Amino acid sequence: MPHRFGHVALIGPTNAGKSTFVNRVVGQKVSIVSPKPQTTRNRISGILTTSGAQIVFLDTPGLHRQSRGISPLLLRSAWNALPLADVVLLFFDAKAFAQKPALIETETRPLVKALAGNPVPMLVAVNKVDIVRPKERLLPVLGELARIFPRAELFPVSALSGQGVDEVVAAVVSRLPEAPPLYAEDEITTAPMRFLAAEAVREKLFLALGQELPYGLAVEVEQWDERTTPGLTRIALAIHVARPSHKAIVIGKGGEMLKKVGSEARAEIEEMLGGRAHLELWVKVTPDWPGDKGFVRELGLGE
Repeated sequence: MPHRFGHVALIGPTNAGKSTFVNRVVGQKVSIVSPKPQTTRNRISGILTTSGAQIVFLDTPGLHRQSRGISPLLLRSAWNALPLADVVLLFFDAKAFAQKPALIETETRPLVKALAGNPVPMLVAVNKVDIVRPKERLLPVLGELARIFPRAELFPVSALSGQGVDEVVAAVVSRLPEAPPLYAEDEITTAPMRFLAAEAVREKLFLALGQELPYGLAVEVEQWDERTTPGLTRIALAIHVARPSHKAIVIGKGGEMLKKVGSEARAEIEEMLGGRAHLELWVKVTPDWPGDKGFVRELGLGE
């Protein structure tokens, strides 16, 4: 059998489960996950290598209708994945569509427009089918998506439980071009370790802050030292917030919130590094940082 290689762009609305799917397929966390919209801010690659194929899944920011702050940059990052794709995998939330059928038209319209005339093979994953009750509510959702995307094969899946995921991967492989692998067998992402460390901290902030979360926060690695202490990586990270009031929220009473976030992120980073890590976190007020094009570029947003 010939070897296959290619890129798969995951495109869909916010909170559809694209990052959960990529993590499930790769077998390790490469994309952070939270219930918050716009958790994914960068296009992140997850690499799956099998005996006969290598697939680079491009996890993209969710499509949305916001036009303020960094939102336009996130949209640009998502749409820019399409020209790179050998296969397009559209990702939708079955539960959301079952609860509000009007969302189907609203959230598919920009995709229909963007993909018009695009000859690249296309698949549709309808995620979270395991939590739709009763199951009969899935039928009109699947029927409407089949009508809107007539040339795409539909797959009911649960990225969280793994239901239907293998079938999607098999369908992707069958549509990839014949080509040798580009990455080493043990590579699971092209993202640098510094980026993954900063993302781990941001994920813990998103999960810990809940409804108090100031969305205008960003995490930046300011120092990475593997030399001073053998076997220990010292990482200094700045948490940027847009307002002074947000700083107090992130730090928490007596610094407890920051300690909790640091402890949880350190455990995850040590697992990624395969060794010990020491984190230093501090919160900086960077007024209106989403509007600072130079700073946003340094964070890699929109890339």
